[in-house]
Amino acid sequence: MAVTEFIPGQRWISNTEAELGLGIITSNLDRRVTILFPAAEEERTYATDNAPVSRVEYPVGESVQTAEGVEFEITERLEKNGCIIYFGKDKEGNELIVPELELDSTVQFNRPQDRLFAGQIDKLSRYRLRLDTLEHHHRLQKSPAYGLSGGRVQLLPHQFYIAHEVANRFAPRVLLADEVGLGKTIEAGLILHQQLISGRAQRVLITVPDSLVYQWLIEMLRRFNLRFSIMDELRCTAMEMSGTDNPFESAQLILCTQSFINDNAERIEQILACQWDMLIVDEAHHLVWSETETSPLYRTIETLASNIPSLLLLTATPEQLGIESHFARLRLLDPDRYSDLDQFREEQTHYAEVNTLVQKLIAENGVSLLANDAALQAELNGYLGEETSAALIESAQSGEGDIALEECINHLLDRHGTGRVLFRNTRDAVEGFPKRVLHTYPLEAPLQLMTDTAEATLQQVLQPEYLIGEDWLEQDPRVAWLDNWLKDHRLEKTLLICASADSAQALEEYIRLRKGVRSAVFHEKMTLINRDRAAAYFADEEEYAQVLVCSEIGSEGRNFQFAQHLIMFDLPLNPDLLEQRIGRLDRIGQKHDVQIHVPYYENSAQAILLRWLDEGINAFRHTCPAGQLLLNQFEDTLTSLLLDGADEAVFQELITTSQAASKEILDELKKGRDRLLEMSSCRPAQAEALLEAVTEYEQRSQLVDYMERVFDQFGVDQQTHGLHSVILQPTDQMIYHRFPGLSDDGCTATYSREEALGREDMQFLNWEHPMVSGAMEMITGSEFGNTAVCTVKLPPLQPGTLLVETIFVLYCAAPRALNLQRYQPQATVRVLFDSNGNNLTQIITSEHLNKLGERVKRHASQNLIRHGREQISSVLEKAETAAEQQQDTLIAAALDKATHQLDEEVERLQALIKVNPSIREDELSQLLANRESILNHLRTSKLKMDAVRIAVVSN
Repeated sequence: MAVTEFIPGQRWISNTEAELGLGIITSNLDRRVTILFPAAEEERTYATDNAPVSRVEYPVGESVQTAEGVEFEITERLEKNGCIIYFGKDKEGNELIVPELELDSTVQFNRPQDRLFAGQIDKLSRYRLRLDTLEHHHRLQKSPAYGLSGGRVQLLPHQFYIAHEVANRFAPRVLLADEVGLGKTIEAGLILHQQLISGRAQRVLITVPDSLVYQWLIEMLRRFNLRFSIMDELRCTAMEMSGTDNPFESAQLILCTQSFINDNAERIEQILACQWDMLIVDEAHHLVWSETETSPLYRTIETLASNIPSLLLLTATPEQLGIESHFARLRLLDPDRYSDLDQFREEQTHYAEVNTLVQKLIAENGVSLLANDAALQAELNGYLGEETSAALIESAQSGEGDIALEECINHLLDRHGTGRVLFRNTRDAVEGFPKRVLHTYPLEAPLQLMTDTAEATLQQVLQPEYLIGEDWLEQDPRVAWLDNWLKDHRLEKTLLICASADSAQALEEYIRLRKGVRSAVFHEKMTLINRDRAAAYFADEEEYAQVLVCSEIGSEGRNFQFAQHLIMFDLPLNPDLLEQRIGRLDRIGQKHDVQIHVPYYENSAQAILLRWLDEGINAFRHTCPAGQLLLNQFEDTLTSLLLDGADEAVFQELITTSQAASKEILDELKKGRDRLLEMSSCRPAQAEALLEAVTEYEQRSQLVDYMERVFDQFGVDQQTHGLHSVILQPTDQMIYHRFPGLSDDGCTATYSREEALGREDMQFLNWEHPMVSGAMEMITGSEFGNTAVCTVKLPPLQPGTLLVETIFVLYCAAPRALNLQRYQPQATVRVLFDSNGNNLTQIITSEHLNKLGERVKRHASQNLIRHGREQISSVLEKAETAAEQQQDTLIAAALDKATHQLDEEVERLQALIKVNPSIREDELSQLLANRESILNHLRTSKLKMDAVRIAVVSN
């Protein structure tokens, strides 16, 4: 019978939809065949000349099952009218006669040998792609950079050090307190991304101030491909009205404002009814606590923190609001450790002593002091113990001073201070920030401002377009100045920020339509898609907008460090808001000095505010960490001057007093600068080693090659778009209805981290992008490419010889969070036998077959497998036996590696917990439990056949 002869009653299986189970031919008319799949209750009709199906014929000796669930072994088979009748015996020895029509329809052919004998044979390209996927997957999971490479972020040592240090802990609870502009949000995103990728976390709640909720939503999506759901009262009520019992159960990743949950008993109860893995709180300095009074928001976060295992608190001002405020945040992280404020004050004094010792060691003569200074050596004895101290001193005296000094400092960092729970990097310690240059442009005020300011509000005097009236675009000298300035800087990108969305929109329309300027607008009233388009237009390197006009809120969360000019169309009263504006350009990665341009009216409120911000607190040329404190101190006087006009004597006194207060606060902050804490927040040698691992992990060229093959096999259309980018579109030829991470509209993607940082409208394809990881999961989690047949010319072997290549993986059903693959010595075990039973694994490699193998048409392949089934089955048994002989060796190697690494981690944590009370007991308990679980799972690992390739030696 020809393999393409379709006869009603025959059993066939779909090559493209194996999940449908066994199908039954119901009709074969007009060159079309109809197949019913009872298990899925589906019917398919195919053209008879290219139907993607395979005939299912079970051989004698196979165990199969009837539709009623009776299992029997086939002893004989008979073909009648193109259909097969099976004879066999069940487990009780009863003889059965079963027509193939009565076989179980739910059977699945997932094992490679089952698919092979069912005639489900894949293309050679798919087989090779499967093997490459297994190798890549194993390489990625073994890397120390696993989980950290997927973000659209710069490779900055301090950020990646913190992320790696925190994300690999059990239920991390830390305070991220880097100074403004150093990327606390990115650090939190990296930690979160790694915890989710590794399986350590699944459900996450983020709560932020109201003004930052959309910034966080965008940052998590754009930078880390994490899709959070915003939960507010309106949405919760709507979901409850539609029948949802608990709205917080509707998503794994939820984002909400702090005002929404603040003192909201009903919503807090719903949140606590869910099982969360991590809580992230931004702007944590807003949580007010004292020994006598606690704010409702603090109590809310305290309740959540005590019920959620992991906690990340973010603040740029951990100690600027006082030691009591600082203690309040540490208390949320570990209430048992930080339970007494007076005791904490005493410990802080002790930390200062260790800090002073570290300052001595990092000085130029640090090695000499370690080797020869008796007083310093005595201090080390007290902190590190005589045995450790003596070994370090001896090492320094024997010519290994630099190594001894580094070890000595590391010991101090490990054992003392709050460095285990608090991370703080400063601009002084991090390189890469540009210089700021202020340019001011005094203008003559319009007549209306001279006469209409008596009853004006503070907003009106600081944003004078509201006083000028509807024709302000024609009357405002700032607009004329802007037109002239843009003409003089036609080839330079410029970011312009003004306070309101209405002003931004009107100004952009005016300069674009009336003055012919290439411009775009960006404000909070626009949709996210339109904001993306505006940002992309501004960022483009060829056809770009000269100026992007932003509102205050519209510019939040966006970084435009590819531009160097910033125009302040007006000035904010709050210095922190001013810093946020400048921070859009003043970031690590800015290649030029940031040029700040401020047009203002002479003898106006704008002039007063400009002078106070510049001369009084130096907020333009340098970051001003004391800005909010200074505004609180001088706001009444400053507001009075802005509204009533400048009394020069009063104003000069304000400038002088502000300068003194600013110096005092900054000196106090500098004096309290904890070098011990900064050093523990980023250890350069370890940070650089981690970045090297990330770079090695990325392997861009390999990823490009791999994904081009993936897109080709899955039917995704790809078109080159520039040097490092590609346009991806779904097609009707896709083998699945959807491709992971690819929308119906398609997308533009880049493999270049550098291009991705400048083009936020592009997807950043890397090994951890959902499109890539999703494709890898589709391949390894299914039968995709696990069978293949080819011919190969190998002169030493007789033509007609069968070569059977089998690929095995060490399989263990363990929780993903344990990441057992990092301990396994290799991704796969390969075994190759010929039909004569000779083991040729070491002689004929995969590369030989990949290079020399030639495709065989499907029908010919199916005939080959059907006729050679008995011989192939015998060879497969030999291959399994040969693989099993390697199993114990592989498991032993994995156990040795796991034991060595985990014992080192346990010993280090046990040593530290004796001297550093910041380490929680449950960390050690969980590490010990994980160690036992990992070793037990590895012991039960089994080699499982994952793929089979049959090669026929040809002439």
